[in-house]
Amino acid sequence: MIRVAIVSPNHALRVGLREMLSGHAKICVTGDVLSLDDVNEKETEVALLASVSSARMLENKPFAVLFLTDNIETVRSALGANLKTWGILSTDVSPDELAAAILAVGEGLWVGAPGLVEGLMRLPRGGEGLGEESLSEPLTAREREVLQRMAEGLANKQIALLLSISEHTVKFHLSSLYAKLGVASRTEAVKRGIELGLISL
Repeated sequence: MIRVAIVSPNHALRVGLREMLSGHAKICVTGDVLSLDDVNEKETEVALLASVSSARMLENKPFAVLFLTDNIETVRSALGANLKTWGILSTDVSPDELAAAILAVGEGLWVGAPGLVEGLMRLPRGGEGLGEESLSEPLTAREREVLQRMAEGLANKQIALLLSISEHTVKFHLSSLYAKLGVASRTEAVKRGIELGLISL
């Protein structure tokens, strides 16, 4: 069970998000609060942050953060904080996508809508030839599997079937790959993976 705190100054939005998550077998909303100051850190594993104005207050928080916004510039400044794990989704996210993202972030994965992740986590390009050590964070075993299958030309649905995971999970792994590799497309990810020796051809 992932314990979630909903953070937004907008009462209607908090009520709506709580309703979206109610009844989910693996998610427990432990509270909906106005700001990060009000989050009970001992009872929270994921903070669903619908207002990013308090991003500067995220430094060294013990919980993961899932941003719910369409403005990536307001998130960019928050990424300087020492976040445990984070993700970013659009405000028009579906209940299923929201729940899947919360579960993924709660398990330590970086997640996000590809359109929002694009350009958000660009890594310096000076590391060619240095292998995976040049990355700020190494790929997980499953992320390497997804990257390899992607290099073989498999579509998301085919990767999901082959690895016995959902398409949503494949998309979240791709978002994490893009962020860690500092790329914005499948083609760039494969090219970068080859450069770093992460892909067997």
